[in-house]
Amino acid sequence: MALKIRLARAGAKKRPYYHIVVADSRSPRDGRFIEKVGSYDPMLPSDHADRVRLLADRIMHWLSQGATATDRVAKFLGKAELAPMPVYREQPIQSAPKKKAQERAAAAAA
Repeated sequence: MALKIRLARAGAKKRPYYHIVVADSRSPRDGRFIEKVGSYDPMLPSDHADRVRLLADRIMHWLSQGATATDRVAKFLGKAELAPMPVYREQPIQSAPKKKAQERAAAAAA
């Protein structure tokens, strides 16, 4: 069974609130989960103490059992120093201008 630490949406329409849960990767986003290990309230300011709440001991337990965090949760864990901070590229390679466009830009600059 592949375990994920991920967000499960709660809250009203246009008022999001997320529970951070440990769930089987095959279960639906808001469906069955194993344990709640925190919460995330994006409506609060980014410097507010209750914006992200984590149960550190339970998260470390599940990480030791082989659970993997999703991208957003991995960022939360990295900021809380419970796991290494994920590495993101500045710009995707696909969105870079192609070779001829780069040549035209270089010619225009010169």
